[in-house]
Amino acid sequence: MAAAPGRRVARSTQAQHAEAVHAQLRAEIVAGDLLPQQRLVEADLCARLHASRGTVRSVLLRLEHEGLVVREPYRGAHVRVIDEKEAVEITQVRTVLEGLAARQAASVATDEDLAAIRAVHAEMGPLLEAGDLLAYSDANRRLHACIVDASRHGTARRLLSELRAQLVRFQYRTIFVPGRPQQSLAEHTAVVDAIVGRDPERAAAAMIAHLSGVTSALHSAAGRDARSVGNFG
Repeated sequence: MAAAPGRRVARSTQAQHAEAVHAQLRAEIVAGDLLPQQRLVEADLCARLHASRGTVRSVLLRLEHEGLVVREPYRGAHVRVIDEKEAVEITQVRTVLEGLAARQAASVATDEDLAAIRAVHAEMGPLLEAGDLLAYSDANRRLHACIVDASRHGTARRLLSELRAQLVRFQYRTIFVPGRPQQSLAEHTAVVDAIVGRDPERAAAAMIAHLSGVTSALHSAAGRDARSVGNFG
């Protein structure tokens, strides 16, 4: 027997609400608003997100499957911590995927894509000169996103989105490693020049060199007492 129209609408509304709760909580974790090891108390989440306990539990289970949350018997849930070893491994995988994306972007990017890439890159030098490392870090994130979008490689984009959701919460900031911001800007310039110059092999090599530098900076940052709410590269 088919479900009544009213019941189907109610289920659809519940599913949409659960999706919205998931999106909000995931965004808060990825952005660093919820810090590594921070407890996720169901009652608090229900009240803050205006969700039922069943919805919150299903969302936490989904976030656990995505690797963003850890749930422990009798202790509840907390935001998962990414250690140095895992951060390095994620960056190594990211190096392969973003090297591919840079190669593709140099081949298939539209004039509009290239204009967007150049515009974001143009922001980075002045931000670095002003000493605004957080804004520089955000511009860095947007530049990488522009390059991946310009590649038109859907699988790489999806996998990189999942990887960044993990890496963004790593507790060390490579951008605070002495000398790293200036090196980062030079590396980004090499990547952008190669993509705008429509040189796929040079673009891939420049991106791989850049993210290899990020991996080295991760090792340097591991001993520093810096809490991250931003991104790498």
